[in-house]
Amino acid sequence: MVTSTTGDTAASLPVSLDDVRLAHKTLSGVARTTALEGSRHLSSLVGAPVHLKCENLQRTGSFKLRGAYVRIAGLSPEERRRGVVAASAGNHAQGVALAATLLGVASTVFMPVGAPLPKVAATQEYGARVRMHGQVVDETLEAAREYARATGAVFIHPFDHADVVAGQGTVGLELLEQCPEVRTIVVGMGGGGLIAGIAVAVKALRPDIRLVGVQAEGAAAYPPSLAAGKPVALDSVSTMADGIKVGRPGDIPFEITRALVDEVRTVSEDALSSALLLCLERAKLVVEPAGASPVAALLSEPGAFRGPVAAVLSGGNVDPLVLQRTLRHGMAAAGRYLSLRLRLSDRPGALAALMGELSVADANVLDVSHVRTDPRLGLDEVEVELHLETKGPEHCVEVASSLRAAGYRVMS
Repeated sequence: MVTSTTGDTAASLPVSLDDVRLAHKTLSGVARTTALEGSRHLSSLVGAPVHLKCENLQRTGSFKLRGAYVRIAGLSPEERRRGVVAASAGNHAQGVALAATLLGVASTVFMPVGAPLPKVAATQEYGARVRMHGQVVDETLEAAREYARATGAVFIHPFDHADVVAGQGTVGLELLEQCPEVRTIVVGMGGGGLIAGIAVAVKALRPDIRLVGVQAEGAAAYPPSLAAGKPVALDSVSTMADGIKVGRPGDIPFEITRALVDEVRTVSEDALSSALLLCLERAKLVVEPAGASPVAALLSEPGAFRGPVAAVLSGGNVDPLVLQRTLRHGMAAAGRYLSLRLRLSDRPGALAALMGELSVADANVLDVSHVRTDPRLGLDEVEVELHLETKGPEHCVEVASSLRAAGYRVMS
């Protein structure tokens, strides 16, 4: 999607550059000015400088503190006395909890049953009262809204409010100061609050900069919404990237995105896990799958981005178990895992001989499954399933070829 940005368009939008500048003042001494780190590896792929905006190193581990603090800071004294309520599986929960505590406002956060325990514990430690409700975020949101109706607490939406969008837009102001030569900014998208805020700030000051949004293929509500000219809800969403797992764009972010964002791309689960792995190995940065989505877009089509490029790493709150699974998925996607099934003679020493061949091939054995009882096997056969760590796609081919050359029957 390519659109023009005119003064008349900007003037009609629900958030202005002045709103973002005011939010920036409000956040002084609260939100960190996060680092902008260069990536030599990504720069070599893109053919131009690539910089990583490290919102994963923001307080609470994501950009969400910015919007939450600006929203709560704008409440009247009476609203503050009633407290605030939010619903979130992680980043927004922590942002609201800390923002409310810093401002002396009581907060209640509804989280879905089964939310990662580290995120629940962090939200409580930031000062919120946590209530577990619902199996999915939609159910949790409805519970939070019902609580707001019953108690008078102010509901703090994760992305669909002008103050929240203005707060997230301060990331854009920082980017322009840190990298004035930037030509393309790439941002992950769920409900759209972050890219909408960045777009307001950036397009007002530098309309020549290209803004690219990135969504997970399994939770890409913006492409059909932009085609329809209005927010459209998806029937279902499925992605490892919980931070952008949103089934419907927010009304306010959608209006801004349609006017100011140049393009929305989608990325696969393989690309997301590969991007997370790259951030960890090459940039030494712990990033959640949603935060790695801009890097996934760069990896998927590096030649499509005019440099210098800034990729916003929106968050780093990843559950250790999810991180472990995602890294394994990323290594498989990068061709560094190899799974094989082989038929062996059922005799002493056969498995040891196989291990010797793998040692010669320089493949690291992660797991071995030894099956004797499958009815498809002959009386003198066993089947072995191997999970190997390799050096890359070419090494995978070499390992399989060496086993066949040694006389092994490789099934997969």
